[in-house]
Amino acid sequence: NPVQINSCSHCFCKACFDKSFRTGNKFCPLCRDKLVTKRIANKNNDLKRIIDLLFPDRERIIKEEEEDFEKNKEQYTFDSMKIKQEIQDDSSYIREVSKDTRDNYKEKKDVLKERYLGRKLMNEEEFDEIQKKPRNIMKIDKQITKTDIDVLKRIKEIHGEIDDARKLLAETKVDELAKENKKISGEIDELYTALAKEYKARPFVEKNQNKMLTLIAHQQAASKKLVEKLQHIDESYELTHGELEKSKELEKEVNDMNRQYTVDTQSIADGKGVYSAIQDSWLQMLDRLREIDQEQAKMSTDVDGLYDSENVANDSIKRFKQEVSLVYRRLERRNLPGNPDSFVQMYTLVVNEIGHVSDELSQVRINMEKISNELIQISDDVERLKREADDIINSANLVELTTQYSNKYADKDAIKQAQKLAMQLYNEYNYKDALDTIATALEKVEPGSYQRLENAYYSEQRE
Repeated sequence: NPVQINSCSHCFCKACFDKSFRTGNKFCPLCRDKLVTKRIANKNNDLKRIIDLLFPDRERIIKEEEEDFEKNKEQYTFDSMKIKQEIQDDSSYIREVSKDTRDNYKEKKDVLKERYLGRKLMNEEEFDEIQKKPRNIMKIDKQITKTDIDVLKRIKEIHGEIDDARKLLAETKVDELAKENKKISGEIDELYTALAKEYKARPFVEKNQNKMLTLIAHQQAASKKLVEKLQHIDESYELTHGELEKSKELEKEVNDMNRQYTVDTQSIADGKGVYSAIQDSWLQMLDRLREIDQEQAKMSTDVDGLYDSENVANDSIKRFKQEVSLVYRRLERRNLPGNPDSFVQMYTLVVNEIGHVSDELSQVRINMEKISNELIQISDDVERLKREADDIINSANLVELTTQYSNKYADKDAIKQAQKLAMQLYNEYNYKDALDTIATALEKVEPGSYQRLENAYYSEQRE
């Protein structure tokens, strides 16, 4: 589908020219002549016929290329979804911990509870054992970068509570000792739970660190490309739904995710990262990235339709001009004395509406939503103009037909007066009132006669 630039007469493939223009190349690729809008290039039908003769298999080749493109596009989408699916699978993994680790935790907690935290009076040996629990937790904590609880501080506090419990034991305060014993047991369990949470999150973070970077980088590139595309389109079309501003907001959101990802990975490298918090943050990022990708895809598809809408609008204007011209010529061929004021006003209104929209479409920057609404109104007005033209022609024809038929009663004064008044109204372009005048007089003289004439007339028109 070749197009020819009006200013320099160079010809190019329409799809290639449109794509080049959308990406910001506002110059002729050959002579670098500056282009204001893509509408300065028109179809070159002569060159198209030559191409069709020289390359009869062109349609098949284009179809094969499009199929290859769709295949590669599907492969890319598959790869992207595969990465996302792997991360989702890994998010399921965080709900589990290796059997050895779980058994290790369970054994430590259950054995210590059973042996040293029972509902019985503690002795010196039991205090020695419960003191080992904070030391065991410290050994585990060395393998974890950081938790949302200050483990060492809590262990120190528990040591103090154990010392207090030792005093209760020395004083044989059984009830108070049992209560303190239960409290210490619960606090130690909380520490084990916090550390287990970190153990579960760590494999997820370590495994998906590079994958998250890939997904964020991909979305950053897509966001930047969409903003550039909308900025270019905004030069030719008014984006009335805030698409450009929204795309910039989404781009900023993705860039903020990238900054947060950098902070998370740096905190891990510095030994200050909380794996469970990072895991939760990345899972939220993953969900949001998926939503942003869908929003941007819809936005891109919607603005792509602006080019098609402009072509449809131009075709509609051409069609409206032809229809209005046919209506006017149809009345001219009827050789009536003139046209009623209501028709002239309606005709002028439609012509002005068409001219106004045609001017809007020729502007450098156009508002397709506004133009679409105006085209709907023009379509309604053109139909009204056609109906009014039909009424004028039918009324004029029926006036002449009814007047001829009424001549058989020309000897009656009522018919004479009606014929005179009807012709006066007819010459004043008031065809409907002229028809009402002569039809009413004829019905009084011969009831049902006008109805027969009217039915016969419209029956003949339908044929």
